[in-house]
Amino acid sequence: MPTVLFEVKENVAVITLNRPEKYNAFIRDMALLLQQHLDVCKKEKDIRAVYLTGAGKAFSAGQDLDEVVDPNGPRLPAILAEHYNPIVRMIRKLDKPVVAAVNGVAAGAGANIALCCDVVVAAASASFIQAFSKIGLIPDSGGTFFLPRLVGWQKASALMLTGEKVPAAEAERMGMIYKVFADEDFATASMQLAQTLAQMPTKGLAYTKQALNGAFQNHFEDQLHDEEVLQQRAGTTADFAEGVHAFLEKRAPRFRGE
Repeated sequence: MPTVLFEVKENVAVITLNRPEKYNAFIRDMALLLQQHLDVCKKEKDIRAVYLTGAGKAFSAGQDLDEVVDPNGPRLPAILAEHYNPIVRMIRKLDKPVVAAVNGVAAGAGANIALCCDVVVAAASASFIQAFSKIGLIPDSGGTFFLPRLVGWQKASALMLTGEKVPAAEAERMGMIYKVFADEDFATASMQLAQTLAQMPTKGLAYTKQALNGAFQNHFEDQLHDEEVLQQRAGTTADFAEGVHAFLEKRAPRFRGE
């Protein structure tokens, strides 16, 4: 079986990390295949949202350490430069919403790949762990960038230094993730969220994503300028015209992502 599964359902690209016997721990093949699928999501017009999840009991346990200690395997610099950093960059630059559906444990790089996505939901039994300190490493895959912005510097620092496990309900309470669903409802509810996003004006969602990316480093006046530019672009889309006409005509809009 491939280490990453890919299919398209109703304009949603469903990407499933698929090493369940290893809790979907990343190896080189898996990281590069995920990048290939994200590239397809970028290029295919009919794909309007992405749903990223894991097979079996875990979302992803992070890096497969057997690969790290393999004398013929990639070294840590290559793992970051060629595996994880490209994945995180691709997710943030993708002009379509990415839903991380965290079905089980998300640890190390697995947690931080999830947290870089646009909307993160989790099953009630899922958990998040910044596991790096347990083996003498630092958080990577954008973790030191995203987590402090999600939960605050002090909380992020403590979670990274201690490697404490955060249950899904606590992750939602502290603002790390968007929402928790009961285990029995998780697959259906999380997919419905992705399908809802795929039917929305996805050009506008892409511009929102660009604005949020800029907010990470912009000053206030810079951000106001970027909002002006992006709003002008959004105002020229077919979906904006459709949304206005649908509102005035008191009917449901039919967005095409154009």
